[in-house]
Amino acid sequence: MPSGPPRVYGSRPIGALLPRVTRPAFRKMSPAAAQVMADWGAIVGPMLAAVSTPRRLAAGTLTIACAGPVAMELQHYATELIARINTHLGSTTVQALRFVQTTAVSASGARPPPAPPPGVAEAAESAVAALPAGDLRSALASLGRAVLAQQKYSTKRSP
Repeated sequence: MPSGPPRVYGSRPIGALLPRVTRPAFRKMSPAAAQVMADWGAIVGPMLAAVSTPRRLAAGTLTIACAGPVAMELQHYATELIARINTHLGSTTVQALRFVQTTAVSASGARPPPAPPPGVAEAAESAVAALPAGDLRSALASLGRAVLAQQKYSTKRSP
């Protein structure tokens, strides 16, 4: 008679398979580190996200790569930054920050917006042509370009 765990035939709950599938990925990067890296722009804001990027979270210390003199600026905001990160994560995960100065910081996943489809700029300008020149007209034209580009882009992608 064979020994070992009983074999399960048929379908199994997916929750039973998840630990085996996710264990190798979490050995390389914890879920908290992955969330910090994915949401970095939302945590620190677009200006700081453009010149800094999280590199590693280990033993409660978050390593942040910074371009230029940003490391010194972030050291002044370290307490507030740790609080923002931990609030975003929902637990006290980060206790210290370590800064590494780099020459250039590449924003992971950041891509320039796609070029607008042809005719979008002309359509937006013609829609606000009756308005007097000024800040309101330029803001509405910019909004119109964004909305029209999104509409044309989404209709182009749908089957």
